[in-house]
Amino acid sequence: MKVFKEGLILTFAIFIVAISVYFFLIPSQTSISSIAGLSIVLSKFIPFKVSEITFTINVFLLAIGVKICGKEFGLKTCYTALIMPVFLWIFEIVFPNFQSFTNDQFLDVVCYVFVVSIGLTILFNRNASSGGLDIIAKIINKYFNIDIGKALTVSGLCVAFTSIFAFNSKSLILSILGTYLNGLILDQFIFERTLKRRVCIMSKKEDEIRKFIVNDLKSGATIYKVVGAYTLEEHNEIITIVDRSEYQRLMNYIKMVDPQAFIAVYKVTNMQYKPKNIM
Repeated sequence: MKVFKEGLILTFAIFIVAISVYFFLIPSQTSISSIAGLSIVLSKFIPFKVSEITFTINVFLLAIGVKICGKEFGLKTCYTALIMPVFLWIFEIVFPNFQSFTNDQFLDVVCYVFVVSIGLTILFNRNASSGGLDIIAKIINKYFNIDIGKALTVSGLCVAFTSIFAFNSKSLILSILGTYLNGLILDQFIFERTLKRRVCIMSKKEDEIRKFIVNDLKSGATIYKVVGAYTLEEHNEIITIVDRSEYQRLMNYIKMVDPQAFIAVYKVTNMQYKPKNIM
């Protein structure tokens, strides 16, 4: 049941990606941050459809992805990368010679960026990808600790520049801008989902807040001795790192027990630690 549910989610995500490619990217005549974009350019020079070129390139990159990114990522990406051309092939049959929903190149690019970001976010958060440049971005992320969105931007820019060989200078500029925007939006979607917060608290209700963090949130905390520069009084500062839902619960609790508490909050993008074994 779990495998079926996972497969259903991945299929839905890649269906969204395929929609964005066929109904927005191809009509825009741009090459934005994807193997599908590169396939659009190549289809102008070789007698193959976008779905066929995408399939061929994905198979090659999958071999690399399985080797470097691990079995789970490889199996999921194998599935998504292989059904992506299938969806494109179905669209080519059902909607032959499709032109554009918007009849505007710029709007097509904007629609593509927003729609594809939804599908890619679902895939990345489930340790998968749509194949192609996503595999390259995942490899860059793994070995260079570069955010997925930024890694996609770097690899995508290389693809974007190929648009000049098949289209005009306007398409080139839109490809570059679309690639950059796609990286920003994708990073934002993933970053906001995984973002943690470092919360520093000084309160007269220190003991109650500490117990709430440890017992109710099941989170860790550290207590530091601090001295106020104005009064030179000594205080205890509680520092804890929580996710988005825990942060909301913590802030609501502090407002209830001590509305006068001093709180400082910092964004945490990455953590590395060894979890404790709790019996």
